Amino acid sequence: MCSISPVVGLGRGKIGTWSLLASDFLEQVGYSSSMPGWLEAMLGEKFFNPCMIHETSKKNEKNIFCLDCCSSFCPQCLPPHRPHRLLQVRRYVYHDVVRVDDLEKLIDCSSVQSYTTNSAKVVFLNERPPSRPFRGSGNACLSCYRPLQDPYFFCSLSCKVKELLRSEGGLWKELRECEYLPLSCELDEGQLTPDSILESASATSSASSGGGAAAAAPVAAGTEAASRRKKRTSAGSGSGRRGGDRAALPEMASRRKKGVPVRAPLF
Repeated sequence: MCSISPVVGLGRGKIGTWSLLASDFLEQVGYSSSMPGWLEAMLGEKFFNPCMIHETSKKNEKNIFCLDCCSSFCPQCLPPHRPHRLLQVRRYVYHDVVRVDDLEKLIDCSSVQSYTTNSAKVVFLNERPPSRPFRGSGNACLSCYRPLQDPYFFCSLSCKVKELLRSEGGLWKELRECEYLPLSCELDEGQLTPDSILESASATSSASSGGGAAAAAPVAAGTEAASRRKKRTSAGSGSGRRGGDRAALPEMASRRKKGVPVRAPLF
């Protein structure tokens, strides 16, 4: 279980309330209590709600989770938690995500489908509503049957934990010891751009091997087309200069507008 540290503004009563809310959540989704306290609290926490302590401050959304206190807080509450193990939760398409590099230090995420956005891999914390019904073809999440890519078995960390808890000791085999987990980078807004791409197992290898040749072909084609246009432009301007102004006079005369037409008299 997580150890509760004496932090300003956080008391045992509040921690007990968070644990109760997390327990209700776990009962609804079919979890048991045989899981670490920090994981139980993180999956049941509601992130990006305004902080009650800093209601009038800017950037007061609770997007940082402390594993030692089993609670979330806003960036204004960060200083007392600096020595603790911390995770920054981000928001993508109205759902909570965490960087894979940070979460991998706590639990194995290799079987959870990841997404690449802003040059970083992220995974969803909780199960999402299915986008379309699963038709039985292809790969699907073992817990919620959401369609997935081939190498993965779960759509979120919550689905993996839920499935592992069904087997005795399955979850504890996936956990990793981590005594020090600072914030991996400077705090940002926590909002990710929606132009994410799915991360497949062969994406890295294909990008490194064939990516250079594929990217070089369009560049070469564009350069060749630009050189052709430049040659045509220079050829046209050269002929005009050789002919002088006299060569341009007939062309100007042909472009001159005609006058108003006059109808022939009727006999």
